[in-house]
Parts: sequence; structure tokens; C-alpha cells
Amino acid sequence: MIKKIKKLKKIKIHHEGTDTLIYSFIALATISILLWRFIDTKIPFWIFTTIGTIAYLIVLNFYRCPIRYFGEEDTEGIVVAPADGKIVVIEEVEENRYFHEKRIMVSIFMNLFNVHANWFPVDGKVKLIRHFDGNFHKAWLPKASEENERADVLITTPDGQDILCRQIAGAMARRIVTYAREGEDCYIDEHLGFIKLGSRVDLYLPVGSEICVKMGQKTTGNQTVIAKLKS
Repeated sequence: MIKKIKKLKKIKIHHEGTDTLIYSFIALATISILLWRFIDTKIPFWIFTTIGTIAYLIVLNFYRCPIRYFGEEDTEGIVVAPADGKIVVIEEVEENRYFHEKRIMVSIFMNLFNVHANWFPVDGKVKLIRHFDGNFHKAWLPKASEENERADVLITTPDGQDILCRQIAGAMARRIVTYAREGEDCYIDEHLGFIKLGSRVDLYLPVGSEICVKMGQKTTGNQTVIAKLKS
């Protein structure tokens, strides 16, 4: 078993949102000051400030990045949730791009209010990374997995099993960030990437894996056990 290495930074607000939050705050503050100083009636100021503050808090919530550790030293055969969200698919599918065999697909849909950081679902080594341009269908639709813009990360576990983790852009998500690098070791507790706005993450697991979640169940990234791989 690969020895787990803790190399996380303590991030409360994800660095992907730093520029957005800074520039948004400056813009909101500037407009509010101008409305207060140069318009006699204060109604526009209060309306803009109220709406702007609510919108800013929603964006701030979107970029939050809680510090999480799985909490168990023995992660052999464990598949954890790569994202916060809700289970929308658990089904056996024919996967013909990488495996050319049947796989169990487990899909997690992330709404606007979920944490959008993604974690590695297993310990192992990154075998392959592929990015595909595509459409921006609503992320919960079945065709989104194959037709939307997406990034595939193929991971080989210490006992030689291959797991596919697919980041999928949604109707609003227009940017997928993947931190994984081919040939590097990866570990549960580490960030795999980030998807901006509502989106989805699919896992393709070997047939015979013990699925530990059910349809409609809410997941917590790097906490919820999705499955246990068959030895």
C-alpha cells in the first residue's frame, strides 16, 4: 500500500476564486460609494448594496473550501466521494473509451451551493489525463457524461485496478480545472481539481465493487465512502 503523504494547504477560500472575489468586492464598494456620494436619494444605494451583498455572499459560499481529512489510515480498496453533491446515477454501463468492458458508473451532481473543489477518490498513480471540448447540457442529463465538456483522470490503485474519475461541465459551468498530472502519485485527502458553478463528477468502477451509497443520497467530498473495491 502506498504510504499516504499529507501535503495539503489549509485553504478556507479556494484559490480559484481569489481574483473573482477581490475584483467583485472592489467593484461593489466603488459603485456603492458613488451612489452614496452623488445621488441625493439613498434608495438606489440601499437597493444596490443589498442585492450586491447577497450576490457576493453566494459567490463567496461557492468558493469555500473546507479542510477535510478522510480520517482512516487504511484506505486500501476504499473509494471516497470526489465531490459534494447528490447521487444521481448508479448503473452498470458499457465503457468503450478506456476499458472496453462493463463498469459501474456512479454520478454526483453538484448544485450552485455545493463546495466545488474535487478530491482524488482513491490512492494510486495518475495513469492518464484527457480533456474534451463539448456542449454544456444540464449536468444531470445522461448525455452530459459523453457530450459535455469534460476532463478524464484515470487512476491506477496500488493493487492494479483502474478507476476513471470524470469532471463534467454543466449548463452554467464553463471552466474545469484539473490539478492531477500524469505519472504522479495521488492520495485521498488531496485536491484533484475544481469546477466552477453547477456541474457533475462521474466515477467508473470495476464490476463487482461494493457500492455503499444509494440514489438521491447526499455526499460529502473526501468523507462519504462511495464503494469498496473487490480485492
